[in-house]
Amino acid sequence: MLLMVIKSRYLICFVYLFFLLHTTVAAPIGLCYGRVANNLPQPFDVINLIKANGISRIRLFNPDPEALAPFAGTGVELMIGVPNENLSSLAAGDVNYALQWLQMNILAHIQPNQIKYLAVGNEILLKDPFYTPHILPAINNLYQALQILGLTETIKLSSSHAASILSNSYPPSAGAFDENIRPVLTPLLQFLRDTGSVLMVNVYPYFSYINNQQYVSLDTALFRSQNHEVDQGLVYTNLFDATVDAFVYAMEREGFTGVPVVVSETGWPTAGGVAASLENAVAYNGNVVRRGVNNVGTPKRPGVGVEAFLFDLFDENEKSGDESEKHFGIFQVNGNKAYDISFS
Repeated sequence: MLLMVIKSRYLICFVYLFFLLHTTVAAPIGLCYGRVANNLPQPFDVINLIKANGISRIRLFNPDPEALAPFAGTGVELMIGVPNENLSSLAAGDVNYALQWLQMNILAHIQPNQIKYLAVGNEILLKDPFYTPHILPAINNLYQALQILGLTETIKLSSSHAASILSNSYPPSAGAFDENIRPVLTPLLQFLRDTGSVLMVNVYPYFSYINNQQYVSLDTALFRSQNHEVDQGLVYTNLFDATVDAFVYAMEREGFTGVPVVVSETGWPTAGGVAASLENAVAYNGNVVRRGVNNVGTPKRPGVGVEAFLFDLFDENEKSGDESEKHFGIFQVNGNKAYDISFS
C-alpha cells in the first residue's frame, strides 16, 4: 500500500511538472488610453467600458490623477508614463526626490500591485533629443526609490522608443541601432538586462507602409500576405514580425540577448489617410490580438507571444500632425466599438 501511495505521488508530481512545462500564459494585450481630446467620456465611465470589454491592461501616457485614480481597486494592470518634461528634475535630483515624486504623482492614486511598468519618457531618442541625457539618470533614481519601497521585482522601469532608433531594419537580421544614440542606449540596455526589464518599442506598420509604398505592400502590413521572405533561415510574412525581430537582432549586435520586447504602441487608423479604414484597422489590430493570446511569437522568438498595447482607446481630436493621427480609436466616445474586435 505504501509503495502504491509513493508511486501515486510521483505520478501526480510528474503530471504537474508536465503541465508546467507545456502550459504557456498568453501574452497580455493592452490598450493605450490617450487623452489628447476635448470630448472624452468621464474617467469612471471609461473604467466601466474597459471592464465590460475584458481589457486587463492599460497604458497611460502620464500620471494625470483624474485618469489614474479611478483605476484604483479595479485590478487593471497599468503601464504609466513618466512625462518627458519631468525627466530633467528627476535626473538632477537624488533618490529622495524620486521617492517623493513617485509618492505624490503615482502611489497616492494607485496601489503598487496594479503597476506593471513605468515608461520613463516617450520617443525621446532622435525625436526629442533635449531630454536624452536625462533618461538614464532619471531611471536610476526611480529604480533606487523603488528599491527603498521593495517594488523592483513587480514594477519594471523602461523607456518607450520610436522604431526610428533603428538605422537599419531590413532584413531583420541586419537590425542595428543608430550610431548617434549608442552612448545612451548601451547603458540603458545594460540596465534592462540587469533588472529583468523589457525594451519598449512603438511599432507602426501603417506608417512604414504609407511612407514606403514602393517597397512595402498593404498585405504585408496587414498580416495577410501570401508571399514570404527568408532571412537567416527564418520565414517572414508580415511587417510586424520583421520590425520586432529587427530590434531583437539589434540588441544582440550590441551584446544583449534575452531582453524581451514589449510593443508599447501599435495600431491602425480608421480614417484620415491612405489605407486608413475600419476594415484595415480590424484586420491589423485583430491579428495583433490573436497572435498575442495564442503565443504565436515571431520567427526569431517563436512560441513567445508579443506583449502589445493597441493604440488607441478613443479617437483624439486634438492631436497634431497628419489627420490620421486623430483616428486610431477602437471605441467611440459613446462607448460603442468603432469596429468589432475581441481582446481575448
